[in-house]
Amino acid sequence: MAWMAWTVPTAIFFGVIACLLITFTILAIKYPETPRVGILRIETTRGDRLFITLLGSAFINLIWLGLEVAPQPYALLACLVYAVAVFRWV
Repeated sequence: MAWMAWTVPTAIFFGVIACLLITFTILAIKYPETPRVGILRIETTRGDRLFITLLGSAFINLIWLGLEVAPQPYALLACLVYAVAVFRWV
């Protein structure tokens, strides 16, 4: 008996997360960086900003579902805008 419904969207979601983690690990090894201070006034690295982006995107999607603002795929656009903002200013 399966504990989770492994659908194509679920597999794509976990595949994208895995690819992001691998890509950011390779970038950290190949191009070491120094932490920077953004609008949150804390030092962040690429990995920190990725974590903040993923966490914020989860909340955006939950709020989107709860408020039934528009069809769910439009939440992806909101998450992409949020991701760009985080990587630019945080």
